[in-house]
Amino acid sequence: MWRAVLAMLLLTVPVLAETPTAQQRPQPRPQIAAVPSTVPALPTPVLRPLPRPVIATAAPAQPLTATAQPDASIRRLASVQPQPRPAGFAARVAAPQVTSPQAEPPVTAEPVIATKPERRKRGQRSDAKTSRKGSVCGVPAIKGEEIARISSKVKGCGIEAPVRVTSVSGVRLSQAATIDCDTAQALNRWVESGLQPSVGRTKVVELRVAAHYICRSRNNIKGARISEHGRGKAIDIAAVVLENGKTVNVLGGFGKELRRAHKAACGIFGTTLGPGSDGFHEDHMHFDTASHRSGPYCR
Repeated sequence: MWRAVLAMLLLTVPVLAETPTAQQRPQPRPQIAAVPSTVPALPTPVLRPLPRPVIATAAPAQPLTATAQPDASIRRLASVQPQPRPAGFAARVAAPQVTSPQAEPPVTAEPVIATKPERRKRGQRSDAKTSRKGSVCGVPAIKGEEIARISSKVKGCGIEAPVRVTSVSGVRLSQAATIDCDTAQALNRWVESGLQPSVGRTKVVELRVAAHYICRSRNNIKGARISEHGRGKAIDIAAVVLENGKTVNVLGGFGKELRRAHKAACGIFGTTLGPGSDGFHEDHMHFDTASHRSGPYCR
């Protein structure tokens, strides 16, 4: 039998030797028809949250004892369960909120310290006499304006630093008086401390000015020395007007009130003249700030 097998091998060897190339080439793949899928497409799964487990309302908790303790899972579930709202809670929320006045601390006001008004001295003016607006000569109570230097061809006349005064110590002048500051300050002191106390409680509101600066000789006498009016150091007062409307004239009305005022001017001014002095001052009071060796001249 082995002879028969050997003979078959010998017959097949030449055949394999003749076609070595054919056996080394790769053979083309057979055409395979596409097999339709018979498996249906599955729908896209929708992710949904799992329903919460239904938790039965637990019975009212019993007082814990030393021997009986609640289970840990029951305590955890009871802690996350919302507690019922108290009765009337919705009504209180809907109602308007009213803030109690005691909610904020009371405001403490600063203590008000009452002060008594200063009592003014007799003859002292209480109205706006301390304002420096419109004042001259460094005294708030003297109102007016500074004017240019007054010079004259007449020897002895003129004012180096003149002012035009309209009121002193709250008392207006019937005409603006051109004088120097020494005379203005003396007039202010006389009105405040001499004239006003002399007439009593009725206020003086105006001075009738008869003369102020004028370049002339004394008493208008030709050849006499230059008057203090020509130097801006004198002023003549013919009458005093009171707040009640009364006018007290020097001529014919030189009574006790004006006599006291005339006397009070002596020392404030260097020269004080009036009715009965020399016959030239019967209708007015003459005041000037001339300096006399023997002291104030008062008649």
